[in-house]
This record gives sequence, structure tokens and C-alpha cells, in this order.
Amino acid sequence: MTTPNTISHASLSADHLSHKIPVGISACLLGDNVRFNGGHSRSAYCDTSLSDYFEYQKFCPEVAAGFGTPRPTVRLEGDPSNPRMTYSNQKGGDITATFMDATRPYLDKLEHLDGYILMKNSPSCGLERIKVYQENGHPHMERSAGLFTKALKERYPLLPMEEDGRLNDPALKENFLLRVFAHHEFRHSVTAKPSMKALLAFHSRYKYLVMAHSQPAYKALGKMLSGNDPRPFEVLKEAYFQALMTTLSTPAKRKNHCNALMHLVGYLKRSVDVSIRKDIIGVIEQYRRGEVNLATPMTLLGHYLNHYGSQYVKEQRYFAPYPSALGIRNTV
Repeated sequence: MTTPNTISHASLSADHLSHKIPVGISACLLGDNVRFNGGHSRSAYCDTSLSDYFEYQKFCPEVAAGFGTPRPTVRLEGDPSNPRMTYSNQKGGDITATFMDATRPYLDKLEHLDGYILMKNSPSCGLERIKVYQENGHPHMERSAGLFTKALKERYPLLPMEEDGRLNDPALKENFLLRVFAHHEFRHSVTAKPSMKALLAFHSRYKYLVMAHSQPAYKALGKMLSGNDPRPFEVLKEAYFQALMTTLSTPAKRKNHCNALMHLVGYLKRSVDVSIRKDIIGVIEQYRRGEVNLATPMTLLGHYLNHYGSQYVKEQRYFAPYPSALGIRNTV
């Protein structure tokens, strides 16, 4: 029986989540009237579809810093690698210290999060491409992350993060959700009860998901856990997690998906007629050419593996990296 804070690995198609995942979010994206103009930027996708799976921890660093609502607009100035925050219409008014003094205590309490969704274009929360202004009033060519997000990334470099606007891109959305669920599963199945057995079991489930992102990483992670790495377990565990999350941070390419799918077809060699295997390979080729989405070969292959595959292949997280009800693979 599945209990809270437990992840089931029972089937290829089962939604493996039995509780909501803790995810940070910019408060304005949930409809809180905390923007500089007293309004909000509610994301319907975050506040409806994802709220079925995410337990949100919302935060507005500008409100936490006491800047008020509504309030004068702020912007970043100075060195793009270490910008300061000022009010847009007040020359020389540095409010960086006030902002960061309110942010640091919040950052100290985020070890339990498995992801963060941020407000785009915000000098506080933007993930990237935020303008940093020179003394002459013109922006630098080099851009920055928002001041809060910059501190968040420095403190939790492996935490999956994404801007709300980028979640409109199917590939970026798929990649963010995949990373959130992987981060969560590792935290609960390995970090919470650390052992080599737990780490090996996690890796066993994630092998083909890793292969779909990078063949070299697939080999490197396997070698790391081969028993020949001399590092102490805790060091090895952290190195594995860093390599895993770094590998998953780039969306998987179509050709890599095809490589993983073809490997999985091999598990049907002794149990399924050659004509059926040819049909499955034909659908994989359709996906390779961009004629169908990823859900099509996944569903077909998953059907046969669920009936004829080994327990090992049935437990591959590649088939269910996030709840199927989200319909993500119908879009990539």
C-alpha cells in the first residue's frame, strides 16, 4: 500500500506520485496582488493543472523587503555579474542590502523544495535576460538573473527552476517537470534513507531516462556505480546527483529518444513476434522523422513491455517520469 511520502514503482503507466511535491513560486503567479502596480500575473497553468501535483510555497521578495504595494519600479544597475538594485526613477538609491536582508532568511529554509517557478522579466525573480543598466542609462549587452533568483541559484544550484513564460514551450515544460519529479524521487528514495542499495535501485529505474538525454552520461553514471569508485558513499551520492541533474537539465533530443526506444525494443526479442517488433520500430522511425509525437511510440512500446517485459523494464521511470494525466508527451 502506498503511504504519504512514498513513491510506488509498480507499473509502466501508473502515476507514481502519492502526495504533492513542494515547489516554490513567485507569489504573483498564483494571483496575489503583489506586483509593483498592485496587480498580479496569475499563471492559469501553474494555478490549475500543476496545483494538482505541486504544494506551492509562494514568496514575493520585494514585498518581504517592505517595498510596499503598489510601489515604485525597481531595476538592476552596475556590474552584470554582481548588480545592485535601485528604484528606476531615483538615481543612486541603492536598495540591495534591504532586499537581500529580507531574502536570506527565506533562502535558509528551502532545502525541502524540489523546484521553483519564477516570474519572467522581473529584476527580482527573472531567471535570465534581465537588463542591467549602466550609469549612462543604457543597458549592458550582458544580461543577468533577477537578484533573488541569482541568490537562489547560487544557494541551490541543482534545484530545477523555470520561468512561467517558458512553460509555454512544450520542450522546456517537459524538461522542467521531468527534473522536478526526478529531484523529488531522489530526495525521498535516496537522500532520506541513504544507502548504496537505494542509490543503485534509483539508478536502475532511471537508466533509460538518462540514456534519452545523453549516452556519455549514461555510461559515466553506470561506471560511477560499478563498485570501482573509491570515494566514500556520501561523496559518491552527491557526485551522482550532481551529474544526474546536470544531464537532465537539457531537453532530450529526438535522436536520443529514438536510441533509448530502440534499446527497449530489444527486451521484446524473445517474447514478441518479429512482425510486431517491426511495427514498433516503424512507429519509432515515424517519431524520428517528426510525423508523430513522443507519446505514440511510448504508448505502443509500453503496452508490449507491460505485458511481456521483465520487472526491471517495467520499473523504468522513462515511461512515467511525471503523471501521465498532464499529457506532456502529447506535445513533444
